[in-house]
Amino acid sequence: QVQLVESGGGLVQPGGSLRLSCAASGSIFSVSAMGWYRQTPGKQRELVATITGGGSTNYADSVKGRFTISRDNPKKMVYLQMNSLKPEDTAVYYCNWRRLGTDYWGQGTQVTVSS
Repeated sequence: QVQLVESGGGLVQPGGSLRLSCAASGSIFSVSAMGWYRQTPGKQRELVATITGGGSTNYADSVKGRFTISRDNPKKMVYLQMNSLKPEDTAVYYCNWRRLGTDYWGQGTQVTVSS
């Protein structure tokens, strides 16, 4: 059974930092691509960052240089370190696991960047 549980969201001032965590359960985690996406009301879910099983990463242009995705395969964890946060980063952030051609999603965690 595949399950993803995000944590680490909250309210932060512009310029601040947050670290999101995603705990995964299920097999073949270490060889699977993982990702973080975000969504705001009325908009489509958008890619933030992805990481392959081998550790190759990809970022949306809007977060390059500010966000870092990483993973800990033995612990089945994926992280998103977010620095220099901006109000436009406010969204619900979702963890994604592309496993055997099927996308699995967590419940999401709210990130609000506001003074």
